[in-house]
Amino acid sequence: MLESIFTGSLSPEVFLICLGASIVYGLVIAFCHSFKNKSSSNLFVALALLPAMVQTVIMLVNGNVGTGVAVAGAFSLVRFRSAPGNAKEITAIFLAMAVGLACVIGYIALGGILAVSLSLLSILFQNSIFQNWGKKDRYLKITMQENLDYEEVFQDILKEYTEVSDLLQVKTVNLGSLFELQYKVQLKSDKKEKDFLDALRVRNGNLELYLARSMDERASL
Repeated sequence: MLESIFTGSLSPEVFLICLGASIVYGLVIAFCHSFKNKSSSNLFVALALLPAMVQTVIMLVNGNVGTGVAVAGAFSLVRFRSAPGNAKEITAIFLAMAVGLACVIGYIALGGILAVSLSLLSILFQNSIFQNWGKKDRYLKITMQENLDYEEVFQDILKEYTEVSDLLQVKTVNLGSLFELQYKVQLKSDKKEKDFLDALRVRNGNLELYLARSMDERASL
């Protein structure tokens, strides 16, 4: 009975073996990506099931060019119907898709090696020197009086407390009576954020200051 719903070279045994391997490898990727990561439950489920879904779709296409083009178009719509993710999430999704493709082609052992090795490398990189990259990058917004020279007034403070400071934007606020400066800065490792803000407050007349993690770090890829 089950044999009658499988056609061509697709057999129940081959399908179940590939499906089981894809699910196991998907779980490996999902668990490794969630390790010491702020990952949502939705992403965990997606990473666990994506290899099995990719493998099944490719099996259904089975060399049919027209069906393959239609499937590619359907997959492309997913990008525009989902929230953007960061670089690590997108990398994990591509890894899950690659493992699914490896399983459907028949390279089940290769898919397992790929899932385990790249997942472990991801954990290794996140817990090595790479984990400190960008941690001192900050987004700084300063409000100041319009009669001050915004190009020079904070230069000595920025030089003392930051490795790099890049003025991204200047705009007038409060009907032109104030300037709002937006910087991307990288704090020096031996400097405290509070001391940095206190120095800026003295210079800008205790007007509004805003310091947060770098915009690039929080944005999607």
